[in-house]
Amino acid sequence: MLYLVATPIGHLSDITFRAIETLKFCDYILCEDTRHSLRLLQHYDIHKPLKSYHKFNETEKSQSILDDLHAGKNICLISDAGTPGISDPGTQLVQLCISNQIPVTAIPGPCAAIQALSCSGLPTDHFQFIGFLPRKEGELKKFLLSLFTYTGTTICYESPHRLIDTLKLFHSLQPHRQLVVARELTKKFEEFVRGTAEEIFKKWKDKEPRGEIVLMIEPFSQTQVDWNQWSPEEHVSWMQATYSLSRKEAIKMVADLRQVSKRDIYNLFHN
Repeated sequence: MLYLVATPIGHLSDITFRAIETLKFCDYILCEDTRHSLRLLQHYDIHKPLKSYHKFNETEKSQSILDDLHAGKNICLISDAGTPGISDPGTQLVQLCISNQIPVTAIPGPCAAIQALSCSGLPTDHFQFIGFLPRKEGELKKFLLSLFTYTGTTICYESPHRLIDTLKLFHSLQPHRQLVVARELTKKFEEFVRGTAEEIFKKWKDKEPRGEIVLMIEPFSQTQVDWNQWSPEEHVSWMQATYSLSRKEAIKMVADLRQVSKRDIYNLFHN
């Protein structure tokens, strides 16, 4: 059987008894970085072989892992921190196990996205998790625009050295939208910073933040703008002016909000 074992995201004590028992019971452990994981295993007196398994060797290693599972071995998969498969290696191996009728189970535990959301103060009844944000500015802008009309809380991961640029771009598109940045979760210097992109940017503009970052975006609220009283053309024009969008970008956002075809709105401008 394949066991997906959640490990601490910061504080070493944040691990379940069942997770420790499972790691001691298995035949070997798959991990992203053997040196990093060894510290956790030594802390809990776990002596099992460690094998490297990360995004660069997933395909290469999969067949030998499947062979071991078919032979009846019990294998644990852990990531450097948190729950395997959530923006970490694991999804591909789980899919292969399912397609080969190999049982898979998860040993629950920490997940940075859920930890951050629970303390954010943003709505928790309706949310989406999107993993790491795109690196290139053009792709990031397109991606952010696709998030702005979501009516629940959005959770994403960002690296410390890219957070400032992301905040700058966010401010140029949505200056009044509330954000929450969670940093160094469960560690000594855990921090939650709440405010607009500009307010948060001012905090770190002279000194780059450190540690793992979870960025959360408040839901879109239709009560913020009464666009139901507007024609589609007026709505597109407002989007362009408010968010500094091209007409094409504005048409897509308006179509999403109004739940109509992009082509229908596009034709209004060309007929």
